Amino acid sequence: MAIVPMTTQTRAVGAVRLVLDAARIALKRGEIALAFGVVAILVVLVLPMPTWLLDISLALSLGISVIVLMTTLFITRPLEFNSFPTVLLITTLLRLSLNLASTRLILSNGYQGTDAAGHVIQAFGALLMRGNFLIGLIVFGILVLVNFVVITKGSGRIAEVSARFSLDAMPGKQMAIDADLSAGMINEEQARTRRRELEEESTFFGSMDGAAKFVRGDAVAGLVITLINIIGGILIGTLYHDMSFGEATNTYTVLTVGDGLVTQIPAFIISTAAGLIVTKSGAIGTADKALFKQLGGSSALAMASGLMALLSLLPGVPMLPFMFLAIVMGGAAYLAWQSDQAALALAAGPDGATGDGGVPPVAEEPISTALQIDQLRLELGYGLLALINSPKGQRLTDQIKALRRQVASELGFVMPAVRIQDNLQLPANSYVIRVKEIEAGRGDLRPSMLLVMDPRGEAISLPGEMTKEPTFGLPAMWVAESHREEALFRGYTVVDPPTVVTTHLTEVVKENMSDLLSFSETQKLLNEVNKENQKLVADVVPTQITVSGLQRVLQNLLNERISIRDMPSILEGISEACAFTRSISQITEHVRSRLARQISDANTTDGGFIPIVTLSPEWEQAFAESLVGSGDERQLSMAPSQLQRFITSVRQTFERFAVMGEVPVLLTSPGIRPFVRSIVERFRPLTVVISQAEVHPKAKIKTIGQI
Repeated sequence: MAIVPMTTQTRAVGAVRLVLDAARIALKRGEIALAFGVVAILVVLVLPMPTWLLDISLALSLGISVIVLMTTLFITRPLEFNSFPTVLLITTLLRLSLNLASTRLILSNGYQGTDAAGHVIQAFGALLMRGNFLIGLIVFGILVLVNFVVITKGSGRIAEVSARFSLDAMPGKQMAIDADLSAGMINEEQARTRRRELEEESTFFGSMDGAAKFVRGDAVAGLVITLINIIGGILIGTLYHDMSFGEATNTYTVLTVGDGLVTQIPAFIISTAAGLIVTKSGAIGTADKALFKQLGGSSALAMASGLMALLSLLPGVPMLPFMFLAIVMGGAAYLAWQSDQAALALAAGPDGATGDGGVPPVAEEPISTALQIDQLRLELGYGLLALINSPKGQRLTDQIKALRRQVASELGFVMPAVRIQDNLQLPANSYVIRVKEIEAGRGDLRPSMLLVMDPRGEAISLPGEMTKEPTFGLPAMWVAESHREEALFRGYTVVDPPTVVTTHLTEVVKENMSDLLSFSETQKLLNEVNKENQKLVADVVPTQITVSGLQRVLQNLLNERISIRDMPSILEGISEACAFTRSISQITEHVRSRLARQISDANTTDGGFIPIVTLSPEWEQAFAESLVGSGDERQLSMAPSQLQRFITSVRQTFERFAVMGEVPVLLTSPGIRPFVRSIVERFRPLTVVISQAEVHPKAKIKTIGQI
């Protein structure tokens, strides 16, 4: 078989086929096309480019710049073109690479004539310079001056300010989103979308601030390259190609200025697009709507028309152009007035009535909204707004969501949504927790520091600011973030500011759960009882007890932090108690006995037993003899001096065990338990008081003291 030698035509056909295959693959894969384009730009920086390819590339650069400008005109908001910084970088790199390629052709082939760097550069030089290179130099200088000093500098400043204000406003906007979510105005998906848009807006303006530097650098580079080409061309033409100084100056200046114009015009267009996109941050709609809607008022156009007509009548002023503008503006004012009248007629409705003076009446906010109150509200000083969207650790809103789930799991009570809002009347680093708009807790934080406490009660040997923990009033210290590892090594408890707020909110909620359990919340709890126990609900409510009565029983349980999650057992206990009493207090005590396993388990220590302190027989008898009345009318009638001795004995006993690290419960007989609890909760609200009926038979107890 004969071997056919590869001819030049065969190689050309193979090269074309290879290029077509590469283009077909690139069109199917966008990322490959982009990578191929960027690599081609980088190749131009190294390899020489023929004049015909340079002409195509310069035309492509001009076309891309026009596409970018038109895109910025037709978008409705800047985020629709959030890839603009990337486009700006690629177009700047493209122009600089073409500038370098044209410089190589000008300096190497400029002696051959004005078409040495391609016909596009020759056409721009001939069209704008009119055969005089001084005109070209002046036009080029003005174009660079306008681009560099006016448009680029102004758009860069706007982008810088927009980025700064966008970042400063982010915490407030995040808090508004969380407040709308907490109030139920938006759902999780809408909140997630708004947060994503907020982050994209901040990132976009930050990127535009940096991208403005590309445009300024491009203008400076174009000016420097032009000067280098003129000086270098004159030297090369006179020294190496035996050209006269005048001939070299004319030829190389025409080529260089033509090259500068053909690259600076796309740069000018891109700079204009950048200015349009950053100045459009506050306007809604496409650029024509944003401009014509605000500049096209009938009154403004009519006054401008009158001024143009007056100027046309002044002596020495050409009448035709000013009178033409007056007629055009007057016609536009008439059309705008007709459009306004049509809009008013449409707003008036079919009967034409729009209220006083044809202006639609302003809708007043319903007065009933003033009656609504927030069940739970967290007010933050302006210095704590960063906790809403803290980049370190969990955000405050995320911790509050976890708190709601934790409270529901532990106590069977779904706490209301927490409304978070700023309060400029508070000190910068203070917060207030309100229950039904009444202050229930307050504290001061240091957002950039950590709260350190010593569980042993000893002095903290770290540099910092002494304070008191806002939830329990324990001595603590604010220390810098850099001391975290050292504090943990010394065995201290380290808490960040969002956790301090969440802990305080947890205690406030647990202290006020009975107030937060409303009639509607009680009904929701009944509706959420599983299907198997709905028959029990129907038998008990409202046949044996009303929803209001059940609400009071549940409030009594929550007052002593007893979980109401086991609703079937509670309903069974109520059904049994209603057979012999209607007293809410006695029904509650019977329900507590039905929850003996739960109460005993909650008070069992890690050692597997319940540490108890009992009442002496003398105090048991004293309380029993002091009870007067019956049913719900039963009251404790004990002499004040005797009550004071009891309070002193309880305080001394429990404080002694607290020093020893023990947290015992107070054990009484069932008949006097609620009355003993009513006294103890006034000075030791966290002390648990149970009766013998609430100790489960299988629970292990350990008597460690007696009152």
